Amino acid sequence: MLRGSCMCKKVKYEIDGEPHMMYHCHCGKCRAASGASFVTNIIVATNKFWVVAGREHLSAYESSPNKHRYFCSNCGSPVYSHGQTTQHYVAVRCGTLESDPGIRPTHHSYVTSKAAWVSIEDALPQYTERPTLTPQSPP
Repeated sequence: MLRGSCMCKKVKYEIDGEPHMMYHCHCGKCRAASGASFVTNIIVATNKFWVVAGREHLSAYESSPNKHRYFCSNCGSPVYSHGQTTQHYVAVRCGTLESDPGIRPTHHSYVTSKAAWVSIEDALPQYTERPTLTPQSPP
């Protein structure tokens, strides 16, 4: 069981089992929402992710049509995102994990949107968008 929380610990979640994948996202929306050059996310099946405390402190922002980014209304920590096109998965912000998830990043997404000051120097694959996620063929 993986556990995580926001900075103030009011919002807590649990993940049952191993995440499908970990990746770095360079899209402008992730950069703006996090205040960082890019974010690292894990993809988790929706039915394996539970907010176990502080649901009343979660606020959502619709950053794209039918996609919401959930964050703690007390401390502002981004916790996860969930969208209609990826309804079977949530993208959990790795910075909120309380332990090692046991996997490592597999790729960089939205590299054409990356911050000008970022140089990608690892050998991970780079995508202009994100790989397609479907329940029939998990990542």
